[in-house]
Amino acid sequence: MDTKFDFGPKAGQPIVYVLPVAVTSLPDEVRAQVPGFSTLYAVHDADGERIALVRDRALAFALARQNDMAPVNAH
Repeated sequence: MDTKFDFGPKAGQPIVYVLPVAVTSLPDEVRAQVPGFSTLYAVHDADGERIALVRDRALAFALARQNDMAPVNAH
């Protein structure tokens, strides 16, 4: 089985970065909307701008893929 697979982003898909965010580092108005959570996941574009904030990593990846973006982990 020497089949090669390309798991990279498709041509033209912008790469976005998914990283965990401590809820305590967020503004008060955001923290008030997520009681019981200690970590959320942010999706950032290549310039570092946060474009989404969601409850878990799987949702962040699904959101990116549904919007024709290629998500990668960032630490």
